[in-house]
Amino acid sequence: MNDKTVVLVTGALSGIGRATALAFARSNARIVISGRRAEEGHALADTLRSLGADAEFVEADVRVEEDVQALVDHAVERFGRLDIAVNAAGTEGEPAPVVELTAARYAAVFDANVLGTLLAMKHELRVMSSQRGGSIVNVSSTMGARGAAGASRYVASKHAVEGLTKSAALEAAAFGVRVNAVAPGPVQTPMLDRLTQTAERKAAFLDTVPLKRAGTPEEIAEAIVYVASASFMTGEVLRVNGGRTAA
Repeated sequence: MNDKTVVLVTGALSGIGRATALAFARSNARIVISGRRAEEGHALADTLRSLGADAEFVEADVRVEEDVQALVDHAVERFGRLDIAVNAAGTEGEPAPVVELTAARYAAVFDANVLGTLLAMKHELRVMSSQRGGSIVNVSSTMGARGAAGASRYVASKHAVEGLTKSAALEAAAFGVRVNAVAPGPVQTPMLDRLTQTAERKAAFLDTVPLKRAGTPEEIAEAIVYVASASFMTGEVLRVNGGRTAA
C-alpha cells in the first residue's frame, strides 16, 4: 500500500465499512467512500483527510445502477485509476420465519446485499479489466456458509454474495483482477445489537463463539486490507469469526 493506491469503499458510513475506510486512510491510500447519508459521509471524509488521506465522499445507493456507475466513474476521474474496491454495503432485514416472508421483504435484503454487490462488481470490473489489474473484496458473513432459523433472507443473500465472488474471480483472472470475500462472524456493530435484541440474548449468542466474544470492526478491517493485497489469492472467502465455523 502506498500513497498512489486508489481505494473505493461502499457502505462506508458505519461498522465494518467505516473501520475499513479508516484502515486504508492510515495506509496512505487515496480513498473514495460512498453511502446514502450525505452529512455523515462528508464528516467521515473530513476524518480520513485528518489522517493524511486524500479522500472524497460520493452519495450513492448501490441498488441503483446509475448511482454505482457514477460512483466508480468519479473515482477514476478523480484519481486516474481504481486499485482496490471493498463492497461493504448491506442490510440484515428483520428476523422472520420463511412462512412469513413476502416478495417485498425479500427484495429489501436482496436488492442491497446481492444486487448491490453485483452492480458494484460490474462497474469496478469494467475499470479494473481495462487497466489489467485490481482487487475486489466483498463483505460476506459466517452465515454465507451455514443456516440460521429466522434469518433466511440474510443467510441466502450472503450465500449469493459468495457465489458471485467465486464466479467473478474466474471471469476476472484473465485480466489480472482478483476477487475475494471476507466473511465476519459476530462483530460489535449496531447490526449485532439489532439481531440479538436483548443483552441476555447477545450474551448467550456470544457464548457459542469459541473465543467467547464478538469481533471488532477494526479486526475485520485488518483482514480486508490483508485480502485486498494478497496477490496470489482469488475466488476465496476468508472467514474471520472467532472459531464459529471451526467445528
